[in-house]
Amino acid sequence: MRENWVVRNALEEVIHLMKPNQSARLSQSLVHRTASLFLWAITVGLATLDRTDAAANVVVWDTGSRFADTAGIENRVGWKSVPSELFAFEADPAKAASDPGYYGREYSFKGDAIVENRSFAAIFLSAKGRVVLTAKGGGTPLSSGGAAPGSADLGKQILEFSPLQTRAQPGTISRCEILRNAGDEVVMEVSFSAKGSPDVSAIFSFGKNEIIEIKPSGKMKGIRLRSPIDFGVVPGFIGDDLIFAPGAFTSADTLSLPAENVFVGLLKGERNELVMTWPKGKQQLTLNLAADVLAKRSIDSIDFENDGQSLYLATLSAPGIWHREELKPTYLEKEVTVTWKRPFAAKWKTQLTEAGVRTTFTFRESKGQIWRGVSGSYSYPVWFDADNTFYFLNKKVPPKGESIIYFIEGQDTPLSVSTPVDIMRATLGRQMCDPILDAVGQKLRTHHRRGGDGVHRACTCGVTEAIQTLFEAGQEVAKKGDVKEALSDMTYFVERHLERIDEYRRFADDMIGFLRERAIVAPELKPFLVSLEQIVEQIPQECSVQKENMKSLDHTVELTRQTMALTGRNNTNNLTAYMELLKAWRAMGGAQDYVVAQCHTIARRLFQEAGYGCVTDTRSVTVAQEVRARCRQVLRNPDGYEIWANY
Repeated sequence: MRENWVVRNALEEVIHLMKPNQSARLSQSLVHRTASLFLWAITVGLATLDRTDAAANVVVWDTGSRFADTAGIENRVGWKSVPSELFAFEADPAKAASDPGYYGREYSFKGDAIVENRSFAAIFLSAKGRVVLTAKGGGTPLSSGGAAPGSADLGKQILEFSPLQTRAQPGTISRCEILRNAGDEVVMEVSFSAKGSPDVSAIFSFGKNEIIEIKPSGKMKGIRLRSPIDFGVVPGFIGDDLIFAPGAFTSADTLSLPAENVFVGLLKGERNELVMTWPKGKQQLTLNLAADVLAKRSIDSIDFENDGQSLYLATLSAPGIWHREELKPTYLEKEVTVTWKRPFAAKWKTQLTEAGVRTTFTFRESKGQIWRGVSGSYSYPVWFDADNTFYFLNKKVPPKGESIIYFIEGQDTPLSVSTPVDIMRATLGRQMCDPILDAVGQKLRTHHRRGGDGVHRACTCGVTEAIQTLFEAGQEVAKKGDVKEALSDMTYFVERHLERIDEYRRFADDMIGFLRERAIVAPELKPFLVSLEQIVEQIPQECSVQKENMKSLDHTVELTRQTMALTGRNNTNNLTAYMELLKAWRAMGGAQDYVVAQCHTIARRLFQEAGYGCVTDTRSVTVAQEVRARCRQVLRNPDGYEIWANY
């Protein structure tokens, strides 16, 4: 800080002026000036130290004694804050700051170390060999401020950290060393010891927000995070998220997740989320399920093999930051208002079952109808109206199981609220996040030949309807050019549909070849691979069944010729003849719409089942990740007839 340099410069001048070989030449006024300057330096130095500690966004505490657990830990009697400059402990801080002999001194904790900011407190329980993280919700999102450092309330315990190496034997924290204590940032190196295991260490970095970085030493191969998690989410920005409900795995004790770079835990109480991110590598994430079968199963802890790289943790808190809604049979064909209210604006979403596949629905701002290539027309199932949350479920999207409401991304979200995507960008950087979030791949492909200048409903139904108005008005001859342009728009649409179907067929052929090859190399995975092959085989089957109805580009050319022939001269039979062509156009287009939507649905089902089907066998995780990567590629830039935008 600038004040520290001022103090040091002043002290240096004082020392220089008061050297013995110069004292004889000092005038009385200079002596007075020197003394005043010295007193001023001390005053400024002490004030600076006090002001630095008072304004600190991150505080390091020494509790003075060691705790057996977190019971009664909020009693701060005997706590001392560790200043950023240890000169404050000296009898003459300003003098010590000027003497290089004092530099490099390390702080020795008398009790346990606690690092606290406005969002959390990290408690280093040396006797247990654990680091406890608490979240300061305070009824508002953590990032909006929460309780200030130094307030009595340390918040609710969110998780416990420990090295995997020490899980078999009771361990201790043998050393806490402060590497940096700068008011806005605290970095600590912590060593863990356990009988029968080599000592391991990790560097913990804290800032003034909710993010913690844990950088393990080479010997620390993995970590365990104990946390009361009801649901685990593996976000999929192309395709649907994977939502792991422990109750769905009644015979499993652990779940090996195909997570890549980010995981979100929805904690008990619906007030907290745990966000984990990590850079590219060979990391593995395993969920350990609670053994209590009498109550609803939950996730007891997370084992994370770190591949020698950093792990980033963040806790997000607000009342109702996520919600579990039981979809009762009585919800069918009724507009239902639920008790949950969104705590802030964001892209709130849930997964419901459509056409037998888990499908993501973002909550809209009003109710309305939607049309889908497979399911047809129905009422959009979830929306907000002011502060109220609504469901309308039907036979096409039935009330089945539970609806988990949560958010991953922002949408008109206040600046004071962090989202999991914000945490990703802050910890992994945009260069790594952009390919994961894939904003380019989320954009719908266009089937509009002329953009906004052509027929706005650039599909066989929309274009034939636009042409129909010209025939009904008897203008087909006078506006022959408009008919020709509209037909070109429709032909462009058909070409894009057929290209997309061919894209899915190539994807299916390649995927079937890959799965069969893997079954030869890894026969122990054959049941898993065969189940995936049975899904992807549905794509060529659907194409084969609908081949005659989808027709071909030659058929499109012939329909275009016949339609244009009607514009050659006025005839009272033109409208009747055109209406017959309209049926042919729409029959062809409807079949193509259906197949495109079915291919997309099948690819999403494969994407999901690869993720869910691998969790009980660690050996299949790598294959599942490859299958999902291929699915993600073909699902990029879907057509509007496959799925709605921004799903």
